[in-house]
Amino acid sequence: MPEKVHTTDDVFGVNRDLPLNYVSREEVDQKFIDSLARHQHIVIYGSSKQGKTSLRKHCLNDNDYVVVACQNKWNLAELHSAILKECGFSIKQSIERSVSGKHKVVAELEAKAKIPFFTEGGGKAGYEHEAEKNTTETFSPLELDPEDTNDVIRAISEIDFGKYIVLEDFHYLPDDTQKDFSFALKTFHEKSRISFIIVGVWREENRLIGFNGDLTDRVLSVDVDTWSSTSLNDVILEGGRLLNVQFDDNFNLKLLERCFDSVHLVQEACRRACKEAGVTETRDETQSVGAEIDTAHLVATVVEEQAARYRGFLQRFSDGFQETDLQMPKWIVYAILCCDVTQLEKGVRLRRISKLIKKAHPRGNDLNNGNITQALTGCGKRRFP
Repeated sequence: MPEKVHTTDDVFGVNRDLPLNYVSREEVDQKFIDSLARHQHIVIYGSSKQGKTSLRKHCLNDNDYVVVACQNKWNLAELHSAILKECGFSIKQSIERSVSGKHKVVAELEAKAKIPFFTEGGGKAGYEHEAEKNTTETFSPLELDPEDTNDVIRAISEIDFGKYIVLEDFHYLPDDTQKDFSFALKTFHEKSRISFIIVGVWREENRLIGFNGDLTDRVLSVDVDTWSSTSLNDVILEGGRLLNVQFDDNFNLKLLERCFDSVHLVQEACRRACKEAGVTETRDETQSVGAEIDTAHLVATVVEEQAARYRGFLQRFSDGFQETDLQMPKWIVYAILCCDVTQLEKGVRLRRISKLIKKAHPRGNDLNNGNITQALTGCGKRRFP
């Protein structure tokens, strides 16, 4: 009999909690732990569903951090206000205005963390709260400018806040807000002991440093996309152990060959293989899984369910930002489709893109490289849903 019974959905597939078959990777988990020890800001980045949130949940206890779920319409003031709320403050608009002419806010500790503090004459002077070091301190409501990082630091520092602040889905924020916060990060680093863990879906290692070069050596990056075949195989084996199933060797081999080093594809393919074999929870006796499954078709099915999203993106991108004679966005997509997967993984040089486009474009070699460069530059400034 197995020591503990687990459901297949709890072991494989997308899960809100930490996957039961989580596998530590030296080049990822240890790098993250080492970065935590340096008390720097940390950026966890990578493709969607590759383990960014799981890394944080595995390496930190729940009481080590607070989480701010970023929203796609927030400006810097709204982001700062959300951070203050997660740190334990309630935020109310003040009648006072900042130098910029915008309303200030009043930051008060939440009721569950505060006790009214009265002066000898009976007037309320502020609040007492239990700090993290089990001491009672007095705190008065603060009137602050939510756009001013110095004010935010002052508020958080006054309550002796010592947890990490996790900014989940940082990529959802408008580009201007991401850029503004990259400058705020330098201030947080130099004027406080507050540490942020920023989680975002992108592939640039130094995205925030690109916004603000002064963050060099102040922000450490951890790439979660470094899934090796060995690590992915460990995910399969650990999941199989928890469900008491033995995946067919040929199934394992073909799955690792076709998964594009994506742990999400591996997890979902294994989940479906188990369901097809009738395995919904841990088996009493070891059961073989995958021998009769067409692995190529299985992976293609999982990928196809995600394909509509990416086809939609390519269509919107091809349509361009506005109607033009050259239709450069469409031709950029054409050049990408002409490249094989290996080329795309390594990156395609401008010379190669230009050659492919000129070979098929109606204007041929008369096409100016500047038009291609301008279109490529504009890609980074445009958001596609």
